[in-house]
Amino acid sequence: MADTLAPRAVIGVMTPAMNTVVQPELELLRPEGVTNQMQRFRLGGDSVSDDLIEEAEKLMDCNPAALCIGLTTDAGPGGVERLARRCTELEEAVGVPVLNASAADHAALRALGARRVAVVTPFNAEIDQHVKANTEAAGFEVVAIKGTCAPSLPEICETSLEKIRAVFREVGAAECDAVLQVGTALPVVSLIGELEAELGKPIVACSAAVYWQTLRAIGIKDSVTGYGTLMTI
Repeated sequence: MADTLAPRAVIGVMTPAMNTVVQPELELLRPEGVTNQMQRFRLGGDSVSDDLIEEAEKLMDCNPAALCIGLTTDAGPGGVERLARRCTELEEAVGVPVLNASAADHAALRALGARRVAVVTPFNAEIDQHVKANTEAAGFEVVAIKGTCAPSLPEICETSLEKIRAVFREVGAAECDAVLQVGTALPVVSLIGELEAELGKPIVACSAAVYWQTLRAIGIKDSVTGYGTLMTI
């Protein structure tokens, strides 16, 4: 029998323990007949998270159709590849599709036909160079990049919407096909529709990208309006 509140699908959502943004943002994007069920993990080490698989196995008790990992790892050399490997290990352990936000960002840009991108991050200029290198390694040209310079990971969640808008306006002035945002603790999803209308360019916000890819991976093709072009394709 189908889950009464989720007759179409239960989606398992996992995010770092300190991240207070992913859960409410993905609730904004949830189609009718789908529920999001949360589990948290701790970051650390070469394997991204030592307890990721253990925590995911607990989440599997609610029988999710897929796991949506609300994490980007673009902020360090080789981070995108490490996350991809860890998610492959997790997928083999739990037996359902596992999608992560770093890979979803790149898939979303390709789906939108974007090649030249401007990038918004929660980081400083030094870390932004790693983000730029990872984005270019995925096949895109980064024409502008700027961070909000949050002083710590928990403080990314505290970034004001006005500061986020200002950074998007600055990088969005560049000649680009789309504006990409990395860092799932930066609260951007509620601004996507407004920013697209103002800048006249698609916005790929990482939390929206991984949820979009997760929905499509399990055959849910709903157009979720009000949150930008990506959620309608």
